[in-house]
Amino acid sequence: MPPEFNFFQHWYPLSPVEDLDPKRPTPVTLLGLRLVIWKPSSSETYRAFLDQCPHRLAPLSEGRVDEKTGNLMCSYHGWQFDEQGTCTKVPQAENPQLVANQQKNLCAIALPCCQENDLLWVWLDTNSAELAAATPRPISPKVDASKGFVWSSFVRDLDYDWQTLVENVADPSHVPFAHHGIQGNRERATPILLKIEQSTLNLIEATTPGRFSTTITFEPPCRLEYAISFGDKGKELGLVTYCIPVAPGKSRIVAQFPRNFAKTVFQLTPRWWDHINNRNLVLEGDMILLQQQEYFLQQRQQVESWKTAYKLPTSADRLVIEFRNWFDKYCEGKLPWREVGLSTPDTRKLNDNREEVLDRYKQHTQHCSSCRGALKRVQRLQKVLLGYFVLTISGVALMPDALRLSLGLPLMTVALLGLAAFTWLKIWLEPRFYFVDYIHAER
Repeated sequence: MPPEFNFFQHWYPLSPVEDLDPKRPTPVTLLGLRLVIWKPSSSETYRAFLDQCPHRLAPLSEGRVDEKTGNLMCSYHGWQFDEQGTCTKVPQAENPQLVANQQKNLCAIALPCCQENDLLWVWLDTNSAELAAATPRPISPKVDASKGFVWSSFVRDLDYDWQTLVENVADPSHVPFAHHGIQGNRERATPILLKIEQSTLNLIEATTPGRFSTTITFEPPCRLEYAISFGDKGKELGLVTYCIPVAPGKSRIVAQFPRNFAKTVFQLTPRWWDHINNRNLVLEGDMILLQQQEYFLQQRQQVESWKTAYKLPTSADRLVIEFRNWFDKYCEGKLPWREVGLSTPDTRKLNDNREEVLDRYKQHTQHCSSCRGALKRVQRLQKVLLGYFVLTISGVALMPDALRLSLGLPLMTVALLGLAAFTWLKIWLEPRFYFVDYIHAER
C-alpha cells in the first residue's frame, strides 16, 4: 500500500524572488530533482524547468538567456526554449521545418510555478497541472502588508535531512540553549507546556499558553510557522519557515520574519547585516548538533525505533512526537528518494570539517542577493582604502619639507583612519560572509 502523503503534489517555495538573478539561469535541487530557474525577457515572472536539455541531457542551468529572443539557450548545442518549454531553435537542423514537425518531442520539461508573497513557488508533478492551479500556496496570513506587517526573507542550504530540519523547528525548547545570547538565554529557560490542538494528514497545530501565547502550525510538507502574540497590545511576531527536502542528508530553509511593530528599526537595518549577525548565527547554533544527532539516530534506527532511541518525557517534546508519528503514519517514515532514482545509505557520513559544515558562502551568501552585493562592496572598498593609503604615503614622502606638516599630516591622519577601516573590513566583516565557527562552550 503506497504512502498516503504525496510529496510531489504540493507547492514548494524555492527562493525569495529578490535573490534570483533575472539575467542568468539558477540551478536548484528539490526532492532530488535538479531544476533550473530562469526569467524570460518578455515575462514578469520566473520559470522552472527540469535541468536537462532534451537533446543530450546537458544542464540548462549552464545555459544563458539569449539577448535577441529572450529564450533559454542550452550552452552545449544552442537549442532554445521559450517560457512554456517549447523548442524554438535547433541550430543543427538541416530542414527549417524540423523544429515545427517534432515540437512535442523536443520540449524541455516545464513545471507549474508562480510568484506569491515575494517567493517563487514550484509544483513538481507535471501531470497534475490542474490540481496545482486549484491548490493554494501554503502562505502565512501574517505576510500581508495590508494588515500592517513588515517582513524580511532568508534562505540557506543545510547539511542535514528534511525530517531533522522539521523536527528541530518544531522544538521551541532548544532555543534558550542552542541559541544562547542570540535568540534566548539558558539562565531563563522554563518548562514549555505544549498542547496539540489538531493533527491530520494535512495539518498539525499546537499551542503554548503564557505571556507570549504562541500557535505553532505545521502544514506538510514544508510550512512550519510560529505565530506569537504579545498580550493585549496587538503586537504580533511571526516565524514562517519553509522546510525544503533537497537530497538525502540535505535540506534548505526559506524563512520569512513578519511583525507589526518596530517598523522603523526594520526599515533602517540592512538585510545583509541582519543575515550575518542574526539569521546565519541562529542556524549555525543548530548545525553541528543536528548533523551529529542525525548520524547517531540513523545508526540507532538500524536496530530500534526513534521511539526508544529518543527519550521524550516532557510536554515540550509533544510536537516532535506528533511530527514523528505523522511521518510514520502517512509517509512510512521516509521520503520518496527511490521515486527519483536516489538510493539512501543506512547511515550518513559524519563530516568533522567544521568549515564545510558551517560554510556560509556556499550555503547562503552565493544565494542571497543582499549578501552577495554587500560582499562585493566590502571587497571593492578595501581596494580603494588600501590604494589611498599607498598613494598617500608615497605622495607625502615626495612632498617638500614645508608642506609635510601643514598638508602631509592631515593626509596621513586620514590615510591611517582608512587603514584602520581596511583592517576592520578585512579581518572582521569580510569573513562573516564565508565562515564563522560556532562553539557553544564559548558562549
